[in-house]
Amino acid sequence: QVQLVESGGGLVQPGGSLRLSCAASGITFRVYNMGWYRQAPGEQRELVASSNAWGNTEYSNSVKGRFTISRDNAKNTVYLRMNSLQPDDTAVYHCRANRAGSDLWGQGTQVTVSS
Repeated sequence: QVQLVESGGGLVQPGGSLRLSCAASGITFRVYNMGWYRQAPGEQRELVASSNAWGNTEYSNSVKGRFTISRDNAKNTVYLRMNSLQPDDTAVYHCRANRAGSDLWGQGTQVTVSS
């Protein structure tokens, strides 16, 4: 079965950290570009971080220096390490896997940053 399953979200205080995971199945993971997106209530979905098939990474300006994307091709999993979390980081975080002719999304995991 082709799917992406995110985990690791939750409630965290400002300044705290979380690590999100996205486990892929049914695809040749190593050839896919992987990305983390987030969508806050009433907002458009935005790209947070990406890791292409060669392992090159990019980050949005809002998370650069605080978030780190990494991938483990042996485990078919991409991670998002989030440090120094702030209330503005509150959103549903989605994983995406894409390549030519294929575009997959996970169901999302909620991250809430609040005291």
